[in-house]
Amino acid sequence: MKMSGEEIIAASRETVWKALNDPHVLKQSIPGCESITKHSDTQMEARVTVKVGPVKAGFTGTVNLSDLNPPNSYRISGEGKGIAGLANGGANVRLEDADGGGTRLSYDVDAQVGGKLAMLGSRLIDSTARSLAAQFFDKFAKLVGAMKAEAAPAAPRRAAAPKKAAKKPAKKAAKKAAKKAAKKPAKKAATQAKKTAKKKAAKKKT
Repeated sequence: MKMSGEEIIAASRETVWKALNDPHVLKQSIPGCESITKHSDTQMEARVTVKVGPVKAGFTGTVNLSDLNPPNSYRISGEGKGIAGLANGGANVRLEDADGGGTRLSYDVDAQVGGKLAMLGSRLIDSTARSLAAQFFDKFAKLVGAMKAEAAPAAPRRAAAPKKAAKKPAKKAAKKAAKKAAKKPAKKAATQAKKTAKKKAAKKKT
């Protein structure tokens, strides 16, 4: 079975590449994945349970990363065995800058099954595999987009504009000072007039 497709992810190629190598992100993206244990930078062990038609099959196997060309492309492949049979396959993944921003993730998937699962018929197996692959890349795109949004720094807060009410005390104080200053010449003139009147009165007595 072979299929291909693409997803536009609202994140840089470096961010997408990092997520493609993150077992926590892969565990959430792989449908039915119960656990992923990272053994090295290129190998992990996974347990996955999927339903193919009426059959629910559990697989335990390895996930390998190869042909690494960071942050542009790699191949992710896996092989698992279970009571219902065996499954193996992989996907060639390519990352490119998307028009308008973000990253275009393109993939080409190939997969095969054997054992009891193979008896279910190629049409059912193909449709299930296509659905699982689409679910993986759709979920992966959403997770990476959410990761980018959470990592974005918060916009700095703008300083609050001073309230008009704060200006009133200063304005009131300025008016008071102006009035006080205006009174000084008048007060001085009145004092001088009193002194002059006293002098005149003193002269008349003499």
